[in-house]
Amino acid sequence: MKFVISAAFQPPDHLIPLARAAEEAGFEAISFSDHVVYPEQLDTPYPYTEDGSRRYDETSEFPDPWVAIGALAAVTTRLRFTNNVFVLPMRNPFLAAKSIATAAVMSNDRVTLTVGVGWSNVEFDLVGQAFRRRGARADEMLEVMRKLWSGEMVEHEGEFYRFERLKMTPPIPRARIPVWVGGISDLALARAARNDGWLSDLQTSAEILECIEKVRGYRRELGRDESFEVMASASDAADVEAYRRLGDGGVTHILTIPWVFRHGLTDELDKKVDGIHRFAEDVIAKMD
Repeated sequence: MKFVISAAFQPPDHLIPLARAAEEAGFEAISFSDHVVYPEQLDTPYPYTEDGSRRYDETSEFPDPWVAIGALAAVTTRLRFTNNVFVLPMRNPFLAAKSIATAAVMSNDRVTLTVGVGWSNVEFDLVGQAFRRRGARADEMLEVMRKLWSGEMVEHEGEFYRFERLKMTPPIPRARIPVWVGGISDLALARAARNDGWLSDLQTSAEILECIEKVRGYRRELGRDESFEVMASASDAADVEAYRRLGDGGVTHILTIPWVFRHGLTDELDKKVDGIHRFAEDVIAKMD
């Protein structure tokens, strides 16, 4: 079992010390959430709460994930970086491919791309991307980005993107960038099955394991190996035995905010760093 720190809502000036502490304590990765703006009014409900209200407010911090990853890669040597999640169809595929590849190269291949298709049509409108059919467009974007990351002269003729022969260089990732998919709908789980891994929402252990079985089923239909990466946040798991049970069910990575177990949702950096080290002593060291 590997452990990933969620850096959601963290102030930018906390990120470097948190990343250093995470690497020292033996965490596998640090993960970044993604929103461009905070619309005061929504016309689509937030899909992951019963009442449609957001889990964050206008004071929540959302630094650009690829700029943050570049900065943290410079002060670490082993720690990996990912997303929870990067809203891919809200972007241009060429610009996204360039940013992600740059982060991968500058970090010595320590990037896993975790994508979602988004839910806020207001943000899509603001950045000039279509909200409708965003899932199908995200699928094609991944195909385009894989071509661009090859370093070869490539072309593409698809439903959403068409271009004649061209080459994106530099940078060219030295290793294949893994792609995980977040979401709990059947469409999201099927998309995860077509890629390298799945990210849960904040769910119960039973709900997570049910989703894993669905992804396995989709992979069987595709004729693919049933093994894949799973990064999960379980609302009812907080100790070694609970994490081991999730591991037995197919979870490979636990996404957590480790300081909450000792200090709650504190704003104090020293308590966050202390919580990282205490979680490592209480949990990570006992998982082997």
